[in-house]
Amino acid sequence: MRIRVALDDAVVVELDRRAGSRPRSEFAAELIARGLEDERRQENHEAAFGSLPDTGHEWDDDPAAWVRRERRGDGPRFG
Repeated sequence: MRIRVALDDAVVVELDRRAGSRPRSEFAAELIARGLEDERRQENHEAAFGSLPDTGHEWDDDPAAWVRRERRGDGPRFG
């Protein structure tokens, strides 16, 4: 599918510089696909904010001690 997009001259110069020997439209399509993936990932992050309780974790009282225990392997095992 084809679309038409208007870009500032400076953006086109940068696009051409970064695309190098690749075709401009192929490179622009790749950038757009990556940008859309970043947007989707950000939306997922925002949807997840607040989904975990802010308290009630085994590390709440002493996070440093919890990390030391986990590093030693003394903590409870999951799985």
